[in-house]
Amino acid sequence: MRQSARLLPLSAVTAASTLLLTGCFSESASDGSADGDGKRIRVAMMQPPRSGLSPLTDDAFKLSRWSTAETLVTLDAEGDAEPALATKWQQSGKTWTFEIRDGVTFHDGTKLTAEAVVQSLGTAAAASPKPRILDGVDLTVKAEGNAVAVTTATEDPLVPQRLSSPQLSILAAKAYKGKTVSPVGAGTGPFELTKVNGTSSATLDRYDDYWGEKAKSPGIDAKYVPDGTARAAALRSGEADVVESIPVSQAALLDQDLVTEVPMPRTNTFYLNTESGPFKDASLRAAAREAIDAESIVKGVYEGRADVAKGLLGPALPWAADLRTPVKRAKAGDPDGTSITIGTFTDRAELPEVAQTLQQQLQKAGFKVKLDIREYANIEADALAGKFDAFILSRATILDSGDPAAYLYSDFGSKGSFNISQLNDKKADAALVKASETTAGEPRRKAVIEAEAAVLATDAAIPMLHERVIQGDAAGVMDVAHDPRERTLITADTYVK
Repeated sequence: MRQSARLLPLSAVTAASTLLLTGCFSESASDGSADGDGKRIRVAMMQPPRSGLSPLTDDAFKLSRWSTAETLVTLDAEGDAEPALATKWQQSGKTWTFEIRDGVTFHDGTKLTAEAVVQSLGTAAAASPKPRILDGVDLTVKAEGNAVAVTTATEDPLVPQRLSSPQLSILAAKAYKGKTVSPVGAGTGPFELTKVNGTSSATLDRYDDYWGEKAKSPGIDAKYVPDGTARAAALRSGEADVVESIPVSQAALLDQDLVTEVPMPRTNTFYLNTESGPFKDASLRAAAREAIDAESIVKGVYEGRADVAKGLLGPALPWAADLRTPVKRAKAGDPDGTSITIGTFTDRAELPEVAQTLQQQLQKAGFKVKLDIREYANIEADALAGKFDAFILSRATILDSGDPAAYLYSDFGSKGSFNISQLNDKKADAALVKASETTAGEPRRKAVIEAEAAVLATDAAIPMLHERVIQGDAAGVMDVAHDPRERTLITADTYVK
């Protein structure tokens, strides 16, 4: 009987036997350190950098996963802000003031100062395009002694959470001297980025003057392996110590002791067009909801490596289940041969198969179902314009701030920019606005769940399942992070036996 892969709820650590290194990664080097036995960590990354590892782009998440670039704050498991390069902060109206940590140096030896923070955040705020986390946010920054004042155009309770985004990493002045922002030798983390080999690989060495605990490993050798089969093979053959994003189809072929599954803040949802077409009728939306068997989709399409959805927010946000209460919905009507067209896209390999399964389930319930499946770039505009009766989407639910209110408003607010359901519901709008304006912490989490309930009550969206991150850790890898937000991977505590 096959062993099941480990399923971890949030950031966690694993241990497992040493594998031989091969020529795909740099040879392990020993520096005489007792921790980690002097072995470097070989990491197989999923995607090559798209913008030369500029922190102003999604490449920033590589920098944070390698623990080379750091932000003013980090997020805990519930999405609340915690100190990092800033030790504390306070709000006064539209302005948040952050005190900068003493004794921190950049990898080039220069000191972390308020002026350095202003340069990094100011560059991000003035960038075109802006980092996603600042989309629609007018932000100014100024130094005040050893503190930084961050002012927004309107009061924003999420400024600390925004500043946790890896795209707002704080880098040394040298990073900004060229035409692009270069993180090489410019971060503050336990590992220094020392060499970048285009879209092939990157090398990081331990930074011995790190302000926190010294890294246990002497360094990281990262290689970009876009092909999922090749990444799985690197783990199986012993060519990699840590492997990102193993495909579902490959996970079952690996030693299950080396595979860890982490609930991901991503929901596969069936969006129903509430403005026009058959699903303008709430009873037909209810009929579609009752017809969907999400458990069979998880078992059949995802081979059990996903979680059946109980709401729009999944197990990657553990507080959601504790706050959720039953939702009253409309009664199901009779489809009676009603014809519907469902759209989805090929870019995520599982979605066409999900669409075919849904087609069978809905036809069994009495609908006539046509599928329209294209590449995402060729179908997004039609989906947003309401040209489908329904649309299947795999959607990130907390985006960059670690907060789901922005996702809920974007997807289900009457003025939301990603309102595929074309929802225009007064109760939902009121709940969504309340959630976006509520102070961070427990009050905001309660308001978010109230907003989720208001959306679910309309049956404008039927959440089906929550995806998981499938990560491979070779035997002998200690204290590697398993982060549902995919912000951390190799930390100062990570090493290879």
